[in-house]
Amino acid sequence: MFEVKSLPSSNKRDFYASLAQQLSGLLEGEPDAIANAANMSALIYQFLPDLNWAGFYFMRGPGLVLGPFQGKTACVRIAIGRGVCGTAVERKESIVVPDVHAFPGHIACDSASRSELVVPLIKDGKVLGVLDLDSPNPNRFDDEDREGCEKLAEIYLKASEFPL
Repeated sequence: MFEVKSLPSSNKRDFYASLAQQLSGLLEGEPDAIANAANMSALIYQFLPDLNWAGFYFMRGPGLVLGPFQGKTACVRIAIGRGVCGTAVERKESIVVPDVHAFPGHIACDSASRSELVVPLIKDGKVLGVLDLDSPNPNRFDDEDREGCEKLAEIYLKASEFPL
């Protein structure tokens, strides 16, 4: 059985490198994308400070549908181009939002959320879904968080079989 270890907190690069190593070990040998999303969201929620939501939305037909997550109940369906998640899918790029109240069309699943980071899950040029992180703190996420979470998304995509 995989055992999660404490992570360094001295700097973000070391933190994300260690988190990536732990995620690789956690997902090793398991190809199920849903099981891997569940464990990845739990790992992120456990170790990334100042989060109130960490989870996945997956492409289903014309939009995104809620996947495994940690946190309060969430919006179930998000249209492409709507909110931060739908916009990340439309643009095919990660989005860091310092203040969700300033993001046009933000979808407030939890009114306590103040900042957000969304990383699209892209495999072979196709968006399969998104990794979505919310924080009750304004300006919680920066480029180091984005880069670290993009690396985590890569590990998840390599370990997991699609379609779901």
